[in-house]
Order: sequence, then C-alpha cells, then structure tokens
Amino acid sequence: MTAYSAPTRDMQFVINEVAGLAEVATLPVYADQDVGPELTEAVLEEAAKLASGVLAPLNHPGDVQGVRIGPEGVIPADGFAAAYQKFIEGGWNGIGCPAEYGGQGLPELLNTATEEMWNSANMSFALCPLLTSGAIEAISHVGSDEQKATYLPKMTSGEWTGTMNLTESQAGSDLSAVRTRAVPEGDHYRIFGQKIFITWGEHNMTANTIHLVLARTPNAPEGVKGISLFIVPKFLVNPDGSLGERNDVHAVSLEHKMGIHASPTCVMAFGDQDGAIGYLVGEENKGLAYMFIMMNEARFKVGLQGLAIGERAYQAAREYAKDRVQGRPIGVKSGDRVTIIHHPDVRRMLMTMKALNEAMRAFAYTVAKHLDLARHHPDAATRQHHQARVDLLIPIVKGWLSETGIEVASLGVQIHGGMGFIEETGTCQHLRDSRITTIYEGTTGIQAADLAGRKLNMDKGESMRALIADIEATIEALDQASDEDNLATIHAELSEGVQALSDATDWILSTDNPSSVMAVSVDYMMLAGYVCGGWLMARSALAAQSNLAASKEMEFNNSKLITARFYAEHVLPKTVGLLHSIQNGGDSILALAEEDF
Repeated sequence: MTAYSAPTRDMQFVINEVAGLAEVATLPVYADQDVGPELTEAVLEEAAKLASGVLAPLNHPGDVQGVRIGPEGVIPADGFAAAYQKFIEGGWNGIGCPAEYGGQGLPELLNTATEEMWNSANMSFALCPLLTSGAIEAISHVGSDEQKATYLPKMTSGEWTGTMNLTESQAGSDLSAVRTRAVPEGDHYRIFGQKIFITWGEHNMTANTIHLVLARTPNAPEGVKGISLFIVPKFLVNPDGSLGERNDVHAVSLEHKMGIHASPTCVMAFGDQDGAIGYLVGEENKGLAYMFIMMNEARFKVGLQGLAIGERAYQAAREYAKDRVQGRPIGVKSGDRVTIIHHPDVRRMLMTMKALNEAMRAFAYTVAKHLDLARHHPDAATRQHHQARVDLLIPIVKGWLSETGIEVASLGVQIHGGMGFIEETGTCQHLRDSRITTIYEGTTGIQAADLAGRKLNMDKGESMRALIADIEATIEALDQASDEDNLATIHAELSEGVQALSDATDWILSTDNPSSVMAVSVDYMMLAGYVCGGWLMARSALAAQSNLAASKEMEFNNSKLITARFYAEHVLPKTVGLLHSIQNGGDSILALAEEDF
C-alpha cells in the first residue's frame, strides 16, 4: 500500500507562479494578513502532515470496513471520529470561512490546495467537510441573520456538519419532480418525505448535523418554480444555542456502493412521526436558485476530487514502476532485468498521468483564484468579470477533471498489471472511488449541457471569447520567448487547440437544433477542458523557463518544462478530433430509432 505524500512543491509553484496568489493578496479583505509564499508554504506543510499522517492511513482500512447502521444510528469506520477531531482542532474546516463566524478567512486558492490533500489522502473522509462547506455557503448567502448566528459558527468550526438533501427516488437529477412536503406551522414548517443518496446524512462524529432540504409548500406551483429550501437540524437548537430534542429525521438505510465505502450514503426519512421541524431559508419557491449556491460549491470541489484521486493513483503507479523488476531494455537480450519504469510504454502512461494531473491542478487553482476575485474585489465590474469566468469554467472543472481523473486512475491500474486488479495493492480503490465523480452533483452530460446549452447562450459566447483571448495572449508570450524548442512546440500545439475551441464555439452558437448541440456537448466540454489545461501548462512552461534562465531549481523547472511539452504533443492533439466530432458527428448520434438499440 503506497503512502501519500502531498505534492507541496508543485502546489506552491501553481499557487504562486501560475494561478497568481499575488493578485489575490492585494485584495483589501486580506490587508491584515500576510498572504504570500511564506504563509502558503506554512499552510501546505501543516496540511500535508495531517493528510499523510492521519487521513491517508485510514483510507484502505476504511474502504475494507465501510460503515454500518443499527439501532444507534450510522457508525463510521474505525478511526474516522478521532481523525475528524484532529481535523477540526487544527482549524482546517474553517480555513476559507469568514472570520466573523470563527473561520480563518484565507483565500479560496489556499483552501483549494488543502482540499486536494484531504481528497487524495482519504476521499471518503473529505466528503464530510465538503458537504458542510456547501451548506455554509448557502446559509451565509441567503440565510437570515438569526440563522447565520445560530448555525454558522459551529458549522465553521466543524462542531456541526452539514448536508444537502435534494435527490428523491422518483426525481433523480430532475428536481422538478421533488415531492417532499413542507407544511407551515407557526414560525417553522413540518417536513415530510424521503431523500436518497445523502452523503454523510447521519453519523456520530459531531453533536449535530444541519440538513438543507428541498421541499414544496402546500400552494407551491408545479415544477422547479415551486421548490423551497429548509434548514432541518438533526437536533433542534434552543434559543441559548444548546441542543434540544431529536428532530424527526433519521437515516433508514445505507447504500452499498462501488466505491467511497467509508462515506455513508444514506436514505433519509423526514417526518415518519409528527414531521421534521424545518426553517425556511430565504423566500418560498426560490429554493432552486439557493440550491445552486450549494451545487456550484460542490461541483467545483467534486472536480477537485478528480485531480486528487489522479494524484494518489499516480504516486502509487510511479513507486510501483520504480520497484517492479520485469524484462530487459528494448533490444537487450542478456544481462540484468530492469524495473518497469525503463519500458517506453510504462513511461508513456506515467507521463500521461503526470501531465494530466499537473494540468488539472493548474486549472482548478486558477478557477479558485477567480473565485477569490469574484467574491472580494472592491470594484463591482471586476467582480462581475471574474464571476462570469467562474460561471463559465465550473462545469468544465467538474466535467473535465472528473472524467480525466478516472482516466488517470485507470492508467494506474494498468501500470500495476495483474497486481492492479488485486484489491490488496490499493490501486483498485482509486479507480472505484473516482468513478462516482462523474455522476454526483450533476453528471458529465449535465455539466456539458450547462456549458453548451446555457452558459454560452447567456451572453452569446462573450465569456468564452474573453477566455479565448486570454489563451491567445499566452500564445503570443510563447512566441516572444527565447526557448526555440520546447516553447515553440507548445506554441504550435496550443495555437491549433485554441483554434479548435474557437471553431467549435462558433458551431455551437450558430446551430439552430438544440438536440444536435446536446448530442455533441460532452465533446465540446472535453475540448474546452483540454485547451484550458494546455493554456495553463503553457503558463507553467513560461514560468519554468524564466526560472531556468535564472538558474533556479534546475531539476524541478526542467521537469515542469518537459511535462508541459509532453501535454502539448500528446494531449492537445485530441482537440482536433473532438472538433471534427462536434461539427460532423451529431447526426449519427441521433439517427437510430429507439427500437434499433
């Protein structure tokens, strides 16, 4: 079982030299904090100790043991409760939360790096604070002052956890079919219904769990326009902040899943007796808009899980390839056998894993930087610009990173050969755990539909054109650079990739048939992801080349440059094929009659 070692040096490189922490550090909200490379290094090093020393050792045992449910409720895997206490004692749950509720108020850019570590070390564990984070975001945006004061301090500290209760058995991703009822009663409502697939819906690691629940009031209109959002605590909270009686909400069963075995996925029953007491968040019938506050937070972090599992899988494959002795070098018929890392095809797979991980990291962290600027920049127009970039990129982060993470985890199994198919090595778990990321919080198809069908049309492609212009500026910088070999290659391949993205965008915007657009929307989303990854690998290459010219960390920066070139030569060419599929392949997707399948 390979230990996890957080890639803190690469994280620092991306945070400081690619995403651009310096721009975030100048925001007035951080005026009293020295947000810079020294703080970054200190935060990452401490997070790495918790991730590698506490969370990672529980990953495989938790997968084997799983969780159980009985009369006493849901019991997590051994060691998880103690690990969670260390997690909240270190203040990690509130690292990115506002100081007014007890958080540390650090940039999302730093928070994103720590969350990568938690998910690499132990994705099942990391899902618990991930859902709490989404609930905090929703309450902080649309909750009343009383709700904020009641719930946010203890959710920020991690003393209480949070959940999202959206899905029902008959509804799935179609929230217009939600049937859970909310009956008004004085200053609260009585909630009746059942929700499925509720991550960490119940456990005993904290004193309380705060459920955010979608339900319909008696006179609500049909469809998504009739959904409201409610706070339903596991234990009611007294006016003085102490806990009162148990609410009428319980986990009635646990799902048996392909992966994330140590994360309880619950069927939650609300109102089996007198009705669960719930409190309206914001206004009636606006729950869908409020839900998307949580959903966008979760979608970004699920995309990050694709990167996180990809990193863990890469580390396991890399160490196995350096240790496993098999065969001789190409063309050598005698002499000592060598470790498999000497074989070209194993090198190909390792380089693919490494390059995709570095591209995903640069992409996710750059979006986190835009989140910081969208939330905290003093100028409204600048905030709007960065929010438009975030809105455009989140479906790509969620869709492309999750799909790519599965690819990387699958390559990890392949490098292990037959041993990769054996559970004892642990590499199977990475592939099993990663498989959910393309499904929950909106499938890949939903992300692609959001991008191609909604985000592009909201501003007639203006946000995408602005992104393409930024990529073209990087291409111009590559053209002006002194390295005529690596950077010239990256320049040529990225130029072709961004042209493919531009042509595909034109095709999407000019096509009148929505079904044809939806048929190729996943191809469009993946094309955009590969180009964004290539853009940020190019920026990494430019930074690395500058460092090499100054004789800084020669081995590290040379590795960055070579990996960026590999991405350009072996990953970016996929964009041309995807463009062809987008422009020509929609008809065949829709051509067969239903009975022909």
